[in-house]
Amino acid sequence: MEKRVIVILGPTCSGKTSLSLKLSESLKSEIISADSRQVYQVLSIGTAKPTLKELSITKHHFVDTLKPTEEFNVSTFEIEALKIIDELHKKNKIPIVVGGSGLYIKAIVEGLWNDVDTDIVFREKLLKEKEEFGNQFLYDRLVEVDSFSAETMLPQNWKRVIRALEVFHLTGKSISKFHQEHKRVSDLEFHQFGLKWSREVLYQNIEARVDEMITAGLVDEVKNILELGYSQKLNSLNTVGYKEIIAHLNDEYNLERAVELIKRNTRRFAKRQMTWFRKDDSIEWYDIVDGSEIDEIVKSIISKIKYINRK
Repeated sequence: MEKRVIVILGPTCSGKTSLSLKLSESLKSEIISADSRQVYQVLSIGTAKPTLKELSITKHHFVDTLKPTEEFNVSTFEIEALKIIDELHKKNKIPIVVGGSGLYIKAIVEGLWNDVDTDIVFREKLLKEKEEFGNQFLYDRLVEVDSFSAETMLPQNWKRVIRALEVFHLTGKSISKFHQEHKRVSDLEFHQFGLKWSREVLYQNIEARVDEMITAGLVDEVKNILELGYSQKLNSLNTVGYKEIIAHLNDEYNLERAVELIKRNTRRFAKRQMTWFRKDDSIEWYDIVDGSEIDEIVKSIISKIKYINRK
């Protein structure tokens, strides 16, 4: 069979989980999560991880796999995800990649390129600046020299920000341009489908989800993680939803303010996700009004895949 791969993408709160579950059931396939945080155990409510029931319906890869202390990066994801895709194809299954991380999806679809050397002295200088002035300081520097790449990142993704600054320092070029110029040659056939809401409704969805997370026990989840002995400084906890609650538990501000910040930072994250995805002309978008369209979208995708198979 053709080595086809379905990719379901979109901003946070766009309905990707619901769509992917129904699609995987119809195609009798498995889901590969392209999410850099759902891979961690004990981070469940704040990452909007699929429920135990949903996980029992369809096999998910890269969900609930690692401890919060373990390292997980896009390079590891690319290597392991491609292995899973190959295994699924051998079983005559069409892999379904689902996520909102543009970089993780790009790693599977196009491959990543990282051949620029490391400048240890320059990197140590940046790390010292990070400790002294914070993540935003480094991010603002990146905006000045490479605004194109900065649009695809968040200040808390400080490792990526440092690498982008390092590449620009060594070459005078944007790290994003390097990635575009060095795409992986592959026999895989990717079909990317995106879910697009109006900004106003998407932001309403985000606010509702954050309220649901608080009601579901996000504060207690964070308390439990810290009581288990995990450091507040872990990269896995430098995540929207967790970092704000940690700050609240440290008496930096009250819960009401923490919730406001989670909503604001999630909106900003969603905006950056869409900025990234809009640059990819290969994505076929479905407009969503209220979420009731999911069943029809499933039928549409299956129809398109079957048509592709007949050609």
